[in-house]
Amino acid sequence: MEGDFIKINKWLLPLSWLYGLGVKTRNMMFDVGLLKSRAFKMPVIAVGNITVGGTGKTPHVEYLASMLKDRFRVAVLSRGYKRKSSGFIVANESTPMIEIGDEPYQMKHKLPDVTVAVDKNRCHGIDTLAELDKKLDVVLLDDAFQHRYVKPGINILLVDYHRLVIYDRLLPAGRLREPLKGKDRADIVIVTKCPKGMKPMEYRVITKAMQLYPYQELYFTTLEYEQLKPVFAHEVKQHASLTQLADTHVMVLSGIASPEQMMHDLSPLCKELTPVTFGDHHHFKKKDILRINDAFAAMPSPAIIVTTEKDVTRLLTAKGLSDEVRSHLFALPIRISFLQDQQDKFNQQITGYVYKNSRNSILVKGKDDLTTNNSNHLGDRPRTISFRNN
Repeated sequence: MEGDFIKINKWLLPLSWLYGLGVKTRNMMFDVGLLKSRAFKMPVIAVGNITVGGTGKTPHVEYLASMLKDRFRVAVLSRGYKRKSSGFIVANESTPMIEIGDEPYQMKHKLPDVTVAVDKNRCHGIDTLAELDKKLDVVLLDDAFQHRYVKPGINILLVDYHRLVIYDRLLPAGRLREPLKGKDRADIVIVTKCPKGMKPMEYRVITKAMQLYPYQELYFTTLEYEQLKPVFAHEVKQHASLTQLADTHVMVLSGIASPEQMMHDLSPLCKELTPVTFGDHHHFKKKDILRINDAFAAMPSPAIIVTTEKDVTRLLTAKGLSDEVRSHLFALPIRISFLQDQQDKFNQQITGYVYKNSRNSILVKGKDDLTTNNSNHLGDRPRTISFRNN
């Protein structure tokens, strides 16, 4: 099994060798202490990957934050990729997306009672968070598996089911940002975006092929889709169920690294799917908006546009969207769920680590059972949707 979306450019393998030499040298400098990794007294959990492209970091960080927040004081620290600011910033509900980046903005609005901050210098960010909140129990580092200046208590590596790292190659021939040996730093490996109907044999094949050490735990997660939500809610008052799309033409509008999974899942649910895609973290310009308007105007009726929550953060401030687009633009919220009944085991591993190592652990109150279910569900009630009709 080599995944559905892997493409290797064999002509670039010599350049990959040179790239790998540089990355190996950097990792060796951390391993021998020439570059310093710093551990912290409070629990720190890092989530990330060793590949270019989306592996589902944001929904997994949201899962962790949602699962922990009722028992502990939680902060999420991100780099704030492509933000138009610098230094350390703590987000509030009125902080503009451009100052903190699209993913932190999304997390803050989905989990308003969780502290969300950005700082390119993760060590400085953790120190500042701890200084600002003396009762802080745990810091979740978003996209920090390769940020080796921090030595987390738990290192979580995400691996896309459709692009398993064991079959990939280093940049630029493939998408690996460091040699495969980098996965050995993980305490937990999660194979993400798995199909729900995986057979026992496939679990065994992947488990064996990953060649993990006994100290590493392997989990499998899949994506769950919630009810479609209107992006401009003041203009469209209805939500919708995916089951209502059978006779509908759907435009998938995305500016994320890996929209293939969403398109793969939506395609059998609708009459026809039209992809309009841009690069990851894309900031929509005037020509992009015109492209979207024209593409939707050319679609047969009934039709809607489905986009991601991350794209919504950038579309909300985009100027020039036609009235037709605005009134038929819907976000598709996602969450992750564990396969093989692994959720309780994962939750116990995470909460047990935080409870044991939190400086405020003796003050933590709650149920005796440390297992906490993810309750961050959006739009649970399907309602009627209005489609574009000419």
